[in-house]
Amino acid sequence: MSKSKPVVLIGAGGGSRDVLDILQACGREVIGFVVDPQYAQPGSVINGLPVLGGFEWLAQHANSVEIICGLGAPEHRFHLIRRARDLGATFCSVIHPSVVLTSRVDIGKGSSIAAGCVLTNNIRIGNHVQINIGCTISHDSVLEDFVTLSPGVHVAGNVTLQTGCFVGIGANIIEKKTIGAWSIVGAGSTITKDVPPNTTVVGVPGRVIKTRPEGWHLQ
Repeated sequence: MSKSKPVVLIGAGGGSRDVLDILQACGREVIGFVVDPQYAQPGSVINGLPVLGGFEWLAQHANSVEIICGLGAPEHRFHLIRRARDLGATFCSVIHPSVVLTSRVDIGKGSSIAAGCVLTNNIRIGNHVQINIGCTISHDSVLEDFVTLSPGVHVAGNVTLQTGCFVGIGANIIEKKTIGAWSIVGAGSTITKDVPPNTTVVGVPGRVIKTRPEGWHLQ
């Protein structure tokens, strides 16, 4: 992982501050946050670092920094990453030093893996994926772009989480299941069947309680 450029976080909420902790644990130089002005004013200080400005700041500095977005909601992260990418931003990934993983884990750009996670072998992690504290991911599983795993999620072997899935805290997904794109798995759920795209699934075993129109995350 290159350390030639300082890192800027998009967003300054709880998720971004968690990612800041990972970056600092890895010894990365972090210079501040990019936040739209309606959420935080330039010059304000959060966890000892300044809000540098909004995306107008990034437009002027995209070539001199690396970017990572800490927002937990995949649909919000998707929109912010698209804005940053359009400005020519480059993205870094970060893995907390306490994470246990083998050399047979492939990790894309802009992804973060928090403390206490365990990943075994032949796992593929896409771009802009967020894996929070204490998650386990077993062999031959795939997390596509913009997936979020909340704290304490357990993913068995040969599971596929398609683009934009959000998995709530403490959920369990048994082996060989597919979680459809832009779906939501509720906290504490146990997934024993494939989950259709654009649905919300809760309970033990998981059941569909809501279906959204295709493309809802683009709105």
